[in-house]
Order: sequence, then structure tokens, then C-alpha cells
Amino acid sequence: MEKISITGVPEHFNFPWQQLVAAQPFLDSDVQLVWENESRGSGAMNRALREGNTDLAIVLTESFVKDKIEGNPGKIIGFHVDSPLEWGIHVPAKSDLTQVSDLKNVPFLVSRMGSGSHLMTYLLAQKEGWDAGEMDFEITGNLDGAIKAFKKNSPKAFLWEKYTTKPLVDKGLFRRIGEIPTPWPCFVMVASENMLKENKTLALQIRDAVYAINLSIMKDKEAHVKPISDRYQLELADVKEWISQTNWTTNSEVSKAHLVKTMEILGDLKLIHKKISPEAFVVTE
Repeated sequence: MEKISITGVPEHFNFPWQQLVAAQPFLDSDVQLVWENESRGSGAMNRALREGNTDLAIVLTESFVKDKIEGNPGKIIGFHVDSPLEWGIHVPAKSDLTQVSDLKNVPFLVSRMGSGSHLMTYLLAQKEGWDAGEMDFEITGNLDGAIKAFKKNSPKAFLWEKYTTKPLVDKGLFRRIGEIPTPWPCFVMVASENMLKENKTLALQIRDAVYAINLSIMKDKEAHVKPISDRYQLELADVKEWISQTNWTTNSEVSKAHLVKTMEILGDLKLIHKKISPEAFVVTE
């Protein structure tokens, strides 16, 4: 039995992948799909792709674009979510920080350098007119690390997907003082170099299988509110609001314009120092 590892964050955006793995549609071909949760986010998944420790990963667009330019041999086989990611801007609930302008000289927690939580702070700095070169970062590893850091109630800030952190806001551990959306579709599916060499056709078949699930969800979002709520321990009202704003990808076309725009913004933020052809990011079918 051949095992194909698929890595993603343990969050609601990846509900279609959970359904796919539960269905195991390739067992007749002697292929088992194995889901791996990666709570540390896209930076850790980029590393897993580079080191051959996963076959497929669902990565934040901006994080993979930067990592690809820096030498990641993996390639995009398709987008997973077409809509933006809504990042919540969080502070410790008992801190004196009440608005985004208070964060100018405050350390930002990030899961790791090169992660979405890291890159989006630069976009926030640009929006607020701060000097990004003076920003201070503390690496927490994952959301649990941020929870631990916030318990000290010292002035800190943390960007994370707002519905994932909503239960922490409701419990009084975090306070959300603002939001910032990505200016691009938020998730891409990436295949490792080895997967593309050895199993390219299978990688595309897996992608198309999850697109079929995405399509079924898009046709009846309401039917999936409770299952997502139950799986990810989110309030029904929050899932209903989130799912109304979310568009999962349902076809394999990868817009080169989105990749160009992502590179332009990352370049403006001085997070990348060169641009490459958008075709270099995407697998040829």
C-alpha cells in the first residue's frame, strides 16, 4: 500500500481534505491518503516540502510564493481557497492596548519567520505607515505558543485567522482590536519535488477529487455549517458567518495575475528581492 502524506493546518479551511481522507477514494489503486496536522503553519510546511517530509501541503499563498523564490523545488498544483484570509489583530485581553495604532512599537508574535503571521505584519506596517525595519518579532511556534505568551499580559500583538482565534476571544484570553485581509487568494495546494517526479498524475487526481468536494460544499454551504462547527469546536453562528465569506476553489486554473500581484506586494514590502516567472510556480499538466 502506497501512502501519500498531505499536510495542512488543523483549521476549518481544510474541512474538504478531512472528507477526502475519510473517503479514501484511491484504495482500489492501492493508495492510502494520510493527513498530517501542522499547527506551526505555512513556514513549517514549506520546510517539510523542501525536505521531502510531505507529498502535498496546503500552504498560505504569500508564504509559498516567498519560499519558492528562495529555492523551494515544490510547485503549485492549484489554489484551494479563492477568497482572502481574514487575519485578526490580537492583543492580550487584559493589556492596555485598545487600537491598532497602539501597536507601533509593540513586539509581534509569529509562528516562525517566513510564516503568514510573520509576512502579514509587514503588510499591516505598510498600511499603518510604520517603519517595518524597526519591527520586533518573537517566535512562538504555533497558536498554543501565542496563548502562553499572552498569559503574561505584557504588550504584544499576534496575527492569526480570526475565526480560529474567536473561541480564545470569547474566553477572554485574546482581544481582537482589528482585522487585515490578504489581497490574494489565501491557500495553494503544493506538491513536493519528489511527488511531481514519481506521482504527478496521482497528485492531480487528488487535487481534482478535493475540487469535487469543494464544489459540493459551495453548492450547499448551509448543510456543512454544523459538521464544521462540531469538528473544529467553533460556534454555529461563527461558522455560518465565515462560510458565507469563503470560496473554495473548484477548478484547476491558476491565475498568473494573482501570483504576479503577490510578488509585487511582497517586493514592495522588501520581503523578496527578486521576481520570477509566474509559470515557474505552477506544475505543467
